[in-house]
Amino acid sequence: MINNENFISDIFNKYNINLSKEQVDKFLLYYNFLIEENEKYNLTAITGFEDVVFKHFLDSCLPYLYLKKDSTVIDVGSGAGFPGVPLKIIRPDLKITLLDSLNKRVKFLNQLILKLNLKDIKAIHFRVEDFAKTNREKFDYALSRAVAQVSTLSEYLLPLVKVKGFVLMYKSQKLEEELVSGKKAINILGGKIKSCNDFQIKEIESDRKILVIEKIKNSPLIYPRGKNLPKTQPLH
Repeated sequence: MINNENFISDIFNKYNINLSKEQVDKFLLYYNFLIEENEKYNLTAITGFEDVVFKHFLDSCLPYLYLKKDSTVIDVGSGAGFPGVPLKIIRPDLKITLLDSLNKRVKFLNQLILKLNLKDIKAIHFRVEDFAKTNREKFDYALSRAVAQVSTLSEYLLPLVKVKGFVLMYKSQKLEEELVSGKKAINILGGKIKSCNDFQIKEIESDRKILVIEKIKNSPLIYPRGKNLPKTQPLH
């Protein structure tokens, strides 16, 4: 039987992330609370300990070095807190906002933040197009692991970041085909592709791509559109 504490520490260490005992303890507490509350909130289909460590905790943390010290970060469509909460655990300097459109998930996230005793992080209940009206170009970084096309995510994320800020999208191997239509949306919204980075989690044969988009000019004020249009009628 595996020692859960050692497992987390060893796996993160293998991917060049050295965790303190306090950070390991927070991940263990996170896992236990996630499983405890999962049936109530329908947070994740992935519940096995090792799977959660690889597919949620480690995966969320892969681009941690891309974020400058003391940056403001918004995690859009945070769900059960991925990637924002794992990033906060290993990067306590970050000031993080977790945004989700489902109130019950936000309730879970606020309970989680208290349980883990995390500072400079908050969860708020908003649709992103409404949140953008009063929080436009406010953040250094906008992140999302949500399952949506590049064109859709660009419309949701780019209006939230400052000029010279960055958007990070967690994508799969299908990224290249998404970029065929996504590049135009990125351009319209004031962004340019800075890099596309490959990460492999060999133990689960996961090929993760992190798309980094730099904001080079202000996003037009009409974006993001309401009425679910970024999804149903994406820019391309």
